[in-house]
Amino acid sequence: MAHSSHPVVAGLLLAAGGGRRLGGRPKALLEHRGRPLVEHAIRILREGGCDPVHVVLGAAADEVRARADLSGCAVTVNPHWPEGMGSSLRAGLGALSGTEADAALVLLVDQPGIGAQAVARVRSAYRSRVTLAAASYDGERGHPVLFGADRWTDITAGAVGDQGARAYLRAHRDAITLVECSDVAEAYDIDTAEDLRHLD
Repeated sequence: MAHSSHPVVAGLLLAAGGGRRLGGRPKALLEHRGRPLVEHAIRILREGGCDPVHVVLGAAADEVRARADLSGCAVTVNPHWPEGMGSSLRAGLGALSGTEADAALVLLVDQPGIGAQAVARVRSAYRSRVTLAAASYDGERGHPVLFGADRWTDITAGAVGDQGARAYLRAHRDAITLVECSDVAEAYDIDTAEDLRHLD
């Protein structure tokens, strides 16, 4: 168990999506600044102070491993990725549950407008293994989200379909520390061909 003054906050990157509305282009492999999007997200988690970094792959996992630099990351392949984000969150928290991590900071691979400053802010909201924290954008809850380890079992139990932890977060709204990040990040998703304009 880590000492509370130096908590182990693991970065958990959900990068399993198949990009259905992008013509089946796996989101992890979309190009951003000349490299796969998954590499960009890993760097953001590290620069934001998360260590270790766990990555959940799904769609085209072998191709992602071959084309992206995942060195230094723990990689979990979610065979159930077509079921939605919930299954990837379950796989990621399951992989972390056997580690020393005190909390997981969850980032989605298709939100490149969220940078290291937002990650660091949400990470700094950690207080204990029951902490729940989330970035907010003009008061609206968004990503990244931090889950203290003592909450993982209950979050996993409710993570189904594309909901992820949404139902759990709704039920525990009063426990969430919201961390305003709209001044340092943009919370858009890369979901459609039109959204690709955000990548360069």
